[in-house]
Amino acid sequence: MGGGSRHPAPWRPESGNSGRIYFQLVPESKTAKNRVHLDVRVGAAQIEAEQERLIATGATFLYRASQGPHSWVTMADPEGNEFCIT
Repeated sequence: MGGGSRHPAPWRPESGNSGRIYFQLVPESKTAKNRVHLDVRVGAAQIEAEQERLIATGATFLYRASQGPHSWVTMADPEGNEFCIT
């Protein structure tokens, strides 16, 4: 991921800092596995609502998974890039 800006410190929601993620458009379509995979923490009580909100904006539900005490929902953006909400 070249050409992006760096946030000066790790983003921590409880610190009051706003996080930033930059996406760079490229002319090529996806041809292989994701080079970056995002995990977005929304909290257990918000996963269902966030999943529905994302579907309404064009995301696709792929599957639910869990390992030990952790669970997540894997989704894909309209171009097929996978990400998880937890």
